[in-house]
Amino acid sequence: MRQAELITVFSALPSFARKRGFMLKYIVKRVILMFFTLFVITTVCFLLIRILPRQLPTDKVQAAAIAARWKALGYDEPLLLQYGIYLRNIITKWDFGTSWYIAFRQPAWDVLTERLLPTILVNLYSLLFSIPLGILLGIYAAVKKNKWQDSLISTMVMLFVSIPSYVYAFLVQYIFYSKLGWLPLQIYSLADAGGSWVSSKMFYSMLAPVLALSFGEIAGLCRFTRAELSETLTSDYMLLARTKGLTRAQATTRHALKNAMVPILPMIISSFIGILGGSMIIEQIFAVPGVGQLYLKSISLFDYDIFMMDSVFYTFIGLLAGIVVDISYGFIDPRIRMGEQ
Repeated sequence: MRQAELITVFSALPSFARKRGFMLKYIVKRVILMFFTLFVITTVCFLLIRILPRQLPTDKVQAAAIAARWKALGYDEPLLLQYGIYLRNIITKWDFGTSWYIAFRQPAWDVLTERLLPTILVNLYSLLFSIPLGILLGIYAAVKKNKWQDSLISTMVMLFVSIPSYVYAFLVQYIFYSKLGWLPLQIYSLADAGGSWVSSKMFYSMLAPVLALSFGEIAGLCRFTRAELSETLTSDYMLLARTKGLTRAQATTRHALKNAMVPILPMIISSFIGILGGSMIIEQIFAVPGVGQLYLKSISLFDYDIFMMDSVFYTFIGLLAGIVVDISYGFIDPRIRMGEQ
């Protein structure tokens, strides 16, 4: 390597280290803030759920076991002392409590992890279907801006964005089950699907909730992609690219799409993180034994520890998605430096 090149490389090292330092400082600050927010929300949820009257089962044996367990955990103590015991068990034993209604005497953490796979599969299939379709429709609408194709796609997008997901669920059940008979009303149980969540039979039964989740995701991605790409196509550097001899298609693929994807990719990353959270209403309608349905059951059955486990889980996933999205901007677009003044 020549001397001039060595000087250039070594002169860039302090700037690179400084930028890395800013990014690291920003990440540490956001992680600390995330755990503080998680602590505050967990505290509020715990105090509110403990204020509610206790619900004991009618079976005397179960009721006695639950009462003894609550007394052993100190749940007869004042609220703040109960919360201190709850946090101590989590930190020292990774013990989030026990389910007494949904899964009798099973640890809350095990109950949650057992239901993660169905939630992940349904939402993952939905994203793999909706992301490419939504982006392609958005690109097509931006390229055909102010033409009838754009008007048609924009009208459909506004319609699909405005309709709640549970409406799509009922429409899918009515059309594909009641009228056409192509899809089952609800997903198969594990026994009916051959004992495996990852099988062709289970995938077939999951098509209905996948379709119900996809409509809104496709519409949102299409609208966002069209807005970003339309703005990029009218920028000055696109005019410069055309004057240099590039065709419209070449300028769009080489320059416009690359810059338009900067705000779109973090949105996609956030969607993939969000698949852990699931969809409460869709899982309830299609009988998906996932995290969303577990959360609704914990509320209706007053299964306190399961409710707290789900609340902590949902809060953590939401906060983590926000941090990953913010950090990804700095990696995707080198012009953005998080934490740098």
